[in-house]
Amino acid sequence: MGKVTEIHKQLTLVQSIKKNDPVVLKKLYQENYFKVEGFILKNSGSKPQAKDIYQEAFMAMYQNIKADKFTPQNETALQGYLYRIAKNKWTDFLRSSEFKKTTALESFAQVSDEIDEGIIEDEMAKNSQLEAAMNAFKKLGEECKHLLEVFYFQKKSMNEIALLYNIGEASARNKKYRCIQKLKSLTLSPN
Repeated sequence: MGKVTEIHKQLTLVQSIKKNDPVVLKKLYQENYFKVEGFILKNSGSKPQAKDIYQEAFMAMYQNIKADKFTPQNETALQGYLYRIAKNKWTDFLRSSEFKKTTALESFAQVSDEIDEGIIEDEMAKNSQLEAAMNAFKKLGEECKHLLEVFYFQKKSMNEIALLYNIGEASARNKKYRCIQKLKSLTLSPN
């Protein structure tokens, strides 16, 4: 007997919708919205998307009832029907090329912003390191400055540098090593 009463309530609800009863329509809309919103939010959606999908689903349900395409079969048939329509519309949207393009663009924009920030930070760090190295280079003794300039900027070989300083090649290599170590220590402690 209870089940018959519940189905009767569903039939009465359907009849009220067919008659455009604003109180029934508003109550039905409000009572079922958050269930659909929760589903969409849990499945990659946003609140504005949930609202749009729900409105589309509600209109589809309303039109189907008006066209006699829906008859309640149990005590929650109408609410379940509305939920299924919304769920199907959301699933269709997720499969659509519009969703895939939107998702790809959002991902690209986020990655692009992260890359831009990383590049800027890297460039700032490089500029800072270069400035520190240049300041340290100015503090080197004249012999070290000259040796490093000849090796790095004039691209002379160690053999040519050894001849320039009238020393052996191994001594030239050791001298260059000591100059680089001095430059590193000045760069790391600019005081």
